[in-house]
Amino acid sequence: MADRHAGSTDSTPVAAPQSQTAVAVLEALHSSEHGLERQEVSVRLERYGPNSLPRGKPPGLLRIFMRQFASPLIYVLGVAALVSLLIHESSDALFIAAVLLVNAIIGTVQEFSAQRAADALQRLVVTRCRVLRVGEIYEIDAEELVPGDIVLLESGDRVPADLRLLQSRDLEIDESLLTGESENVLKHAEQILPADSPLGDRVNMAFAGTLVSRGRGRGVVVATGLGTELGRIAEAVLGRPPTKPPLLLKMERFTHTVAAVVALAALLMGGVALGRGMPLEEIFLLAVALAVSAIPEGLPVALTVALAISMRRMARRHVIVRRLVAVESLGSCTFIATDKTGTLTVNQLTVQRLLFAGEPPWEVTGEGLKPEGVILTPRGTPDPAQEALLEQLCRAAVLANEGLLARRDDDWTRQGDAVDIALLVMAHKAGIIQAETRQAFPELASLPFESERMFAASLNQVDGRSLAFVKGALERLLPMCSQMATPEGPRPLDAELLERQARELASQGFRVIALASGPVELGEGEVFSEEHLRELLLIGLVGMIDPLRPEAKAAVTACRRAGIEVGMITGDHPATALAIARELELAQDARQVVTGSELRQTEDDPQQLDRLVRRSRVFARVEPQQKLDIVRSLQRSGHFVAVSGDGANDAPALRAAQVGVAMGESGTDVARQTADLIITDDNFASLVAGVEEGRIAYGNVRKVIFLLISTGAAELVLFTLALFTGLPLPLLAVQLLWLNLVTNGIQDVALAFEPGEGDELNRPPRSPREPVFNRLMVERVLLSAAVIGGLAFLLFQWLLAQGYSVDEARNGTLLLMVLFENVHVFNSRSETRSLFRHSPLRNPLLLFGTLTAQLIHIGAMYTPGIREILRIQPVSPQHWLQLLGLTLSVLVVMELHKWLRRWR
Repeated sequence: MADRHAGSTDSTPVAAPQSQTAVAVLEALHSSEHGLERQEVSVRLERYGPNSLPRGKPPGLLRIFMRQFASPLIYVLGVAALVSLLIHESSDALFIAAVLLVNAIIGTVQEFSAQRAADALQRLVVTRCRVLRVGEIYEIDAEELVPGDIVLLESGDRVPADLRLLQSRDLEIDESLLTGESENVLKHAEQILPADSPLGDRVNMAFAGTLVSRGRGRGVVVATGLGTELGRIAEAVLGRPPTKPPLLLKMERFTHTVAAVVALAALLMGGVALGRGMPLEEIFLLAVALAVSAIPEGLPVALTVALAISMRRMARRHVIVRRLVAVESLGSCTFIATDKTGTLTVNQLTVQRLLFAGEPPWEVTGEGLKPEGVILTPRGTPDPAQEALLEQLCRAAVLANEGLLARRDDDWTRQGDAVDIALLVMAHKAGIIQAETRQAFPELASLPFESERMFAASLNQVDGRSLAFVKGALERLLPMCSQMATPEGPRPLDAELLERQARELASQGFRVIALASGPVELGEGEVFSEEHLRELLLIGLVGMIDPLRPEAKAAVTACRRAGIEVGMITGDHPATALAIARELELAQDARQVVTGSELRQTEDDPQQLDRLVRRSRVFARVEPQQKLDIVRSLQRSGHFVAVSGDGANDAPALRAAQVGVAMGESGTDVARQTADLIITDDNFASLVAGVEEGRIAYGNVRKVIFLLISTGAAELVLFTLALFTGLPLPLLAVQLLWLNLVTNGIQDVALAFEPGEGDELNRPPRSPREPVFNRLMVERVLLSAAVIGGLAFLLFQWLLAQGYSVDEARNGTLLLMVLFENVHVFNSRSETRSLFRHSPLRNPLLLFGTLTAQLIHIGAMYTPGIREILRIQPVSPQHWLQLLGLTLSVLVVMELHKWLRRWR
């Protein structure tokens, strides 16, 4: 990410900006409040370089290659090669070294590919920011920022560079990344501070990497890249090695445990062998053979590859995995708490109805986000009185608005919240243009929208007076108003009438926004606040429609089939929420909808809250803290919760849930930073697809584990039986190395590419307390190990009894074990579904990989040099077919086991 410019000493062009006025900083940067010109941006980008920090450098190929040798088992094999040299078995020593080299190459390729895939997915998550250039707002990649740029901040943003604040409105920033302080810092742009003021006290600055918790701000970039405060500590903050997911840690611990058990078993068996007079070098080779056969050394790398493949598949279905633990957790989800707007709906709000007190609804024509259409009363075109009322409504919609609608390069550019854009489109249809209106009525102050506030307000100069314009939820605006507008003029407020009209509109699925205005007198030095919003005129109501996504209902149905309950949490009117819930079959009547006011009454009574949450799946007019309360209540009721969110205030709920899901298109930087998963298209169906892929991923991990553990256990059974019956070693250490290389070295990775079985969403969620080695896994491992190891031992014993030499018996036993593992990999494809209902062509990599493994072994039988080292020789086709028939026994036994479990 960093390049030759990133470390430029020029990347901090202003010294101690906190000690200078905003005007002085702008002058020093040769910038202005309107921002830089495009040509100047290009010059500065060339001079200062991209606004980026060096990522923790991933290990290179050589380092990954050397890491393959950092293992106790590798050390044991190295000693085995040395011992082989000492006892003049140089061919064995060379073969062991060659196998170690090939294993290291395979492990390097697998790990490097997995690492590149993970890095590629993380690069899909790009930080964007809004800048002012030549007086116009643009949304750009944060890397394109240069010193002198004017950056606009709002709640949920990640600060993209070090800024000297020019304006701040209730701006609070979480600076814990830099200072370690958990308290948000309230910013004051107008203050001037000493040059040596501590970092945490610089309230007129905003620093790269910190998170805007609430409010709005505007600042000029004073440092980028390594010149920022974050850049100075980048190595310490960003260079930490990534933590491994819990599943990999469990498997590594399991591998170490198995190694310890095998070491103990080797000591015991060595003691038995020594008592029988076996030479010490043979005892050592026996211990090596046991270690090679039983320790699943390749398991962590195989699982890393399996998880990397799953992440790629999830990305193709619009799900970016930020934390690998989420892949494991998705399979246990029993409840998805989702937003409505943009997740269940298409997030293309369009104003279709206008309501004025006591008047029938007006119609707004036109679809989508282009300002094309007209506004009609029930009688047609508005008369002059109605026209004046409409203009008043549209003016409030434009001024109490943080969005942008402008025509650039013969196309419409839109930025901001969906509600704001819908209001701007509506006003444009009435002939009220945003730029002209803002220029005619300059903004004096504002109260930006925050979800806990549920309204936004702007104070503007209108004909020499200060007028407030407010938009928000009707129930928040009603206490602020004393009058309501009608075509005949203002009248005393009739709250019941307006609430009834709003309910009727909301019951049809419309999202209802109220608009109001009124004069505000500010005293000397007084700051515009909510307390000034009194005795206002409620102008009217706006009804917006946001259609349900076509695939949403099918996705909710799929969740039910998968044993997952779905709950909808929204800030919308209860009637609007109920209308959408009816379409999704989440609720049928208003009694099934819980409102924020009802939740507020249970704040001191968790048991009452739990009863309320248990009986409902639709929550309306919910505040951010209440969303967190709902998640915790669901968890107390035993649910494993996935929750979606897009705002800064959703972060606590995302953090508390077992799986936090952020929206990629509409989500804030704070939400994306907190979440485990990011849905790139904001679609609920993609979240359900993520659940399905998560279940497939976990299933594939179990399949790889089963294959490696069961084949290792089978080899252990073979050796144990041979030792305790006094027979020679059934396989030499080099033969075991070859067996594991030629089968598991190919088949475990191919198995990780296994597609879904098709019924993942027809199964109940997996218990989060269920271990990987559950009863089913243990049964299957013990059964297959007994069959494979037992039959291989019987063959070895029979061949010796028939007068075959030890080398000939080992040759037949090795071929049998290779065939067993070739056949057994197909048993690993499903724990429950019959092999005969699972076409091998669905995973061609596994089919051809298995055939390749067998052909490699047959080729080794005919290859001079290799066959002498392995002490193997060709067999007749008849002998090969007989052994293949014997290996099919494990297939029959495992099929019977599946049938018995289904029957039970």
